[in-house]
Amino acid sequence: LITGCTGNGETAGGKTGSENKGETALEEGSIRYAELDEKSAESVEYFIDEYGLYEYKAPDEAMQMKLVRFSYENGELADHEICAIDFSEMENLREGTIALCMAGEDKYRVTVSPDKRAEDGAGGKQEVLGMQYANYVQPTVDINGETYKVQLEVVDNRTAAENGPSAAAELVNKGVSIVLGSYGSGVSMAGGTVFAEAGVPAIGVTCTNPQVTSDCDVYFRICFLDPFQGTVLANYAYKELGVDTAYLLGMLGSDYDQGLIYYFTQAFEALGGTVVAENFPEGNANFVSYINNAKAANAGVIFSPVSINYAQLIVEAAAAQGFEGTILGGDTLDSNMVVEAAKGKDVDVKITTFYQEGGNPEFDAGIKEWINANADAKTNNGGNDMVSAVTVMGYDAYFTALEAIKAAGSTAPADILAALPGVTYSGISGEISFDDIGDAKRDAAYIKTANTETGAWDFVKIQGID
Repeated sequence: LITGCTGNGETAGGKTGSENKGETALEEGSIRYAELDEKSAESVEYFIDEYGLYEYKAPDEAMQMKLVRFSYENGELADHEICAIDFSEMENLREGTIALCMAGEDKYRVTVSPDKRAEDGAGGKQEVLGMQYANYVQPTVDINGETYKVQLEVVDNRTAAENGPSAAAELVNKGVSIVLGSYGSGVSMAGGTVFAEAGVPAIGVTCTNPQVTSDCDVYFRICFLDPFQGTVLANYAYKELGVDTAYLLGMLGSDYDQGLIYYFTQAFEALGGTVVAENFPEGNANFVSYINNAKAANAGVIFSPVSINYAQLIVEAAAAQGFEGTILGGDTLDSNMVVEAAKGKDVDVKITTFYQEGGNPEFDAGIKEWINANADAKTNNGGNDMVSAVTVMGYDAYFTALEAIKAAGSTAPADILAALPGVTYSGISGEISFDDIGDAKRDAAYIKTANTETGAWDFVKIQGID
């Protein structure tokens, strides 16, 4: 095998394992992706770096993954098992991606994403958890003296904009009265046209891009918007952290990332700050070069409002490369998985979000008890009972929808849509009401920081635009 390889990772036949899948050959130090199908069919990939040739086997039927390095030792071909991972306990592993990052001899990080097209899947599950808990707390609604059971229909769009219309159509075909979600601005915008054509009202929960509501008459939302959030973050970086150069990093093509970066840039430059911006391609798993670029720019903050799995990798890379500034993020970073990535590392992470655990002890205690009694809920919450802000927002969205149904005195979508503009609700996340566009009237955000000792989020302050 080694004698059959050239420096660009080709085999003697001129083809790499990835080329058989229509991909390109790897260069030294690059990343190999191996896709898994529903049956976890075995696939073998080969790649090369300065230390030798590697054989990578995706999980086989026994759900075992191995990475083996081949090299010559004393004239003999030797193989060394670099790592072996057992995925048999990972119940939710279906289609997905294994990313192997080269970091020197025998040093590898293996990252598993449940679906490479759904980097926001974890956050979406946590948002839905709030709705499911709310339905557990209040499974009925009274309309004109009659009690109706509230049925939740959960449709998975994999947080991918291309799936937005079909998922929206599925909900319409199910005859739903009102829609909650979706998690992610891009997929919400993509599904909005379908809801508008059907006349079905939708309440966005944490989708913060202005176009969700501005371009769709049936969409409302209960969260703050990116112009507000971006300005809050820019003000905090410039005024509170004393930073005058910010490095901005987002995924190419992400409506959420690029929208929030745009509003941060507008506000930060208006204050007199300087920005250096870069984008990374979807599926990227090595952020070392980006962190080094931020250091070279003498940036005091890295503002990277990305999805959860990218945030984890960025936090790890920043710690490994000794970035001494602050990593700033938006509401998507408010995840137990992100703060867990920061635990034990010399890194400063601060975010804006909708809620801080401890804000309502009675609610926190109730949902923690529910999560701990439900294995699926605990898995979807990242394996612990930490209360995510998106979960709280899902809870509030559910009860806001119930208020709209009661105000309409009907389960008909048209009646609920007509009633929504006048709905108010005192939620766990604060007072909820809508302006003329359908956006929530919100004027403050929570700022919190990752406690790298405890692995929990600590409250910093409530911040407005001023």
